Amino acid sequence: LNDMSLIDPMYQFSLDAYINLFMLSIAKSKQAYSLRVEERINNLNDYHTYSVYRYTCRGLFEAHKLLLSFQMCVKILEVAGKLNMDEYNIFLRGIVVRNTQTSCDLDHNYNELKKMVIVRFLRQDRVSFCITSFIIKNLGPRFVEPPVLDMKAVVEESTSCSPLIFVLSPGVDPTGSLLQLAKASGMSHQFSALSLGQGQAPIKLCCDFPGHWVFLANCHLSLSWMPELDKLIKELPVQNPEPNFRLWLSSSPHPDFPITILQAGIKMTTEPPKVHKHHCKHENLPQFNRCTKGRLYKKLLYALCFFHSILLERKKFRQMGWNIIYGFNDSDFEVSENLLCLYLDKYEEIPWDALKYLIAGVNYGGHVTDEWDRRLLTTYINDYFCEGGPLSSFQEHINTLPATEHPEVFGEHPNADIASQIAETRTLFETLLSLQPQHTGTAATGAGARPKDAGNSGFIKNTRTLTSYCVDSTSVSVLQAYPSLKPLAAWTRDLSQRVDQFARWAEKVQPPVLFWLSGFTFPNGFLTAVLQFTARQHNVSAHRRLCVPFLSVSSLIQDGVYVKGLYLEGAGWDRKNSCLVEADHLLKCVDLCNDAIVISTPSPRAVSFPSVGMYLCPCYYFPVRAGKDGRPAFVVAIELKSGAVSPDHWVKRGTALLLSLDN
Repeated sequence: LNDMSLIDPMYQFSLDAYINLFMLSIAKSKQAYSLRVEERINNLNDYHTYSVYRYTCRGLFEAHKLLLSFQMCVKILEVAGKLNMDEYNIFLRGIVVRNTQTSCDLDHNYNELKKMVIVRFLRQDRVSFCITSFIIKNLGPRFVEPPVLDMKAVVEESTSCSPLIFVLSPGVDPTGSLLQLAKASGMSHQFSALSLGQGQAPIKLCCDFPGHWVFLANCHLSLSWMPELDKLIKELPVQNPEPNFRLWLSSSPHPDFPITILQAGIKMTTEPPKVHKHHCKHENLPQFNRCTKGRLYKKLLYALCFFHSILLERKKFRQMGWNIIYGFNDSDFEVSENLLCLYLDKYEEIPWDALKYLIAGVNYGGHVTDEWDRRLLTTYINDYFCEGGPLSSFQEHINTLPATEHPEVFGEHPNADIASQIAETRTLFETLLSLQPQHTGTAATGAGARPKDAGNSGFIKNTRTLTSYCVDSTSVSVLQAYPSLKPLAAWTRDLSQRVDQFARWAEKVQPPVLFWLSGFTFPNGFLTAVLQFTARQHNVSAHRRLCVPFLSVSSLIQDGVYVKGLYLEGAGWDRKNSCLVEADHLLKCVDLCNDAIVISTPSPRAVSFPSVGMYLCPCYYFPVRAGKDGRPAFVVAIELKSGAVSPDHWVKRGTALLLSLDN
């Protein structure tokens, strides 16, 4: 449990709390005079192991609950001598450690761990499923099904001297749930809340609010007062507060939050529910009959729940989901729901345009700063808000939804889900490695002492020399180089090719027929120059957003350039018909680098909206679509034929062109 603090500073656990949990396990675990000592110990271990898991899960974010189960499973098997540490190190690090005493024989006798090693090398997107199966086989299915937070049970378990701490996550405010709990517990008239920050801080707790529930929100905004709060909490046992007194705190994760408060309190994480089944149940369905136009209101309320949950969960697809991650929250839903009820009651005919604009353009759109994300938001609201039955029919439909969301629900391709799972797997391995004991000296983890050899020593020496040279000689130059996400070897090759392109251009004096667009440090400047040249030829203004059609190489152009060096992400490319198609399975990007294509500039009128059947595709400098180091990634908008589907299909897919990759 102490290792968990390396993952998040809010994951702090005290020995006193663990001892209390152990004593509780002794009291509540199955016991009878007829049991033998071995059976009694087994029952106690089984009950206590799950109690620790349940107690700890309550204060962990969803992303770390599977990691906790796996760590517990590995530690238990290691102590019992049932885990081959050499195999485990191969699985963890992805490399075979030299001079290991026991080789990992993968030809026969496939145990669960060896299968995980194979999957780790071949299909990283399936590692989390293998880990889940491994935990179920060794500990049972309940260790992969985190218990739902029961705040009423937490209150009963707590005492008047132990604070109850909400660890906040973006988009969730526990105040509403806490008020409902206070009302259900008969404490609504003895509930006092104070939002910290701007110099606000109470002087006393139980003395000023005897028998009350005191809620201090946003403690991370008043860190300077936290030492004083720590003293007040330590004085609570001396002041002997009334049994009904409870101190509630909420704070975003922060490394300076007092560890003693975290260890003394009961922690609860707040996160938005998962999409569809859980989230649609979570929203304001109890208010299903509040509007006079019940039939339309029910249908639109369900659509709003669906819309809200899609926006929240789409972030798991990373760059394929949103260019920038936004903090959509419950308040956005509540305001939108009130607008929906108000407009339906006020107008005879539903003002669709006004509703869509207020909900997607103003309320949710107020968070959105990227114009391509705004287009996605508009696409979703147009899909879901259109011209129900009773509440039970909606609940029955919600219950039929799968527990695991398919990427098609979001309009995404399965490849986007695979890329998301690979990223999660890499994060999982990085976190697991950070929890491993740090060894020093010449000992290698899991392999014993490693002998020195001349080859390794020479390599290390030369590497240090090269590193020293790079740091001492080129640190300023590296900071001034063009932005790139490539590793060093690929970046060096890319740099060499860029130099070659401009050297040939300078040698021939004339510009090349085929431009390598990815080779420009500022491709926007090149494209703007092409637009200005066209504008001068046709005597029109060049002050417009550059939006160009994408044509096949066979097209004859009068105004435009031949370019190469593009990658297509989120879709496939039909070279015969020059249109978008669905991407092949497991193929993240389509390489168009060797295709000579034509970017034709608009003449003489501007292209401000895509033509019919054309998808206006954004082109980015590199995969981080939000930009990096203060430089925007967006380059130009290019029209692509949408093929057999509507352009909105590719908007949901997150389809984009890239000038460079990260590998």
